[in-house]
Amino acid sequence: MFSIIIPTYNNLNYLKLCIKSIIENSKYDNELIVYIQNGSDGTFDFIKSKKIKYIYSENNKGLCVAYNECVKIAKNKLLVTAHDDMYFCNGWDEAFKYELDKLVTDKFYLSGTMIQKKGGHYDLDCGDTPENFVSDKLNLIKKNSINNLQGSHWMPTLINKKTWEEAGGFSEEFYPGLGSDPDLNMKLWQIGVRIFKSIGNCRVYHFSSVTSRKEKKTNYGSKIFLLKWKISVKFFKKHYLKTNKHYDGPLSMPVKNTFYYIDLIKCKLSYVYLLITNIFRK
Repeated sequence: MFSIIIPTYNNLNYLKLCIKSIIENSKYDNELIVYIQNGSDGTFDFIKSKKIKYIYSENNKGLCVAYNECVKIAKNKLLVTAHDDMYFCNGWDEAFKYELDKLVTDKFYLSGTMIQKKGGHYDLDCGDTPENFVSDKLNLIKKNSINNLQGSHWMPTLINKKTWEEAGGFSEEFYPGLGSDPDLNMKLWQIGVRIFKSIGNCRVYHFSSVTSRKEKKTNYGSKIFLLKWKISVKFFKKHYLKTNKHYDGPLSMPVKNTFYYIDLIKCKLSYVYLLITNIFRK
């Protein structure tokens, strides 16, 4: 059914729980591909022992390279991208399949619903480590109790491999990964994708642990996006993707009203300032 791609960087306990949840809570026969970065914590041996398809890198190459490389060896035409610190809830792939059956185009970008202790689509404290995780609490969230939303790019995401390749996948200048999701969404927008839909019944619990996209350095993702597209991530999500509003169908071009132009002017000023300061730094 799906090819599920998970990059991991020495995060073994979370990865074990993630893979366990996929095996136990999936209805369909999905392919699993893990991109192992370093793996000196036992990850490499664990993945080999489970006979899971993998790509190995001695160093942390970040999320973008990991996803792009794994897509090349994926056998299915439907790709699911995820993080290693996610617990896939029962019925997650059925919810994706239900939405797929309603579509008449390959140009779509579907995403799941992230349940977190704080700051997710739905806030619920089920624990902050695999050791104190209480999966039964997830049963408190009833089916159809979370709305489908516009424009979310939070993982897990589902995309057709043909559409991924047409858009060019993740842009690897966004190392280690922050900012790469809205950039991919912009590239999808450029090739005509207008269905950006978050599915309320496709749920994962997200621990927000250390992943391969987190480095001890400043996050330049938003700045790279601004320099590349000449608008901010915030502007794109607000005026194009209409992020986190109730889903009411495919998106259209943004309404160019007073608020649009005020926000656009702010973007242009930020762009010029960033351009000038970068020139002087050189």
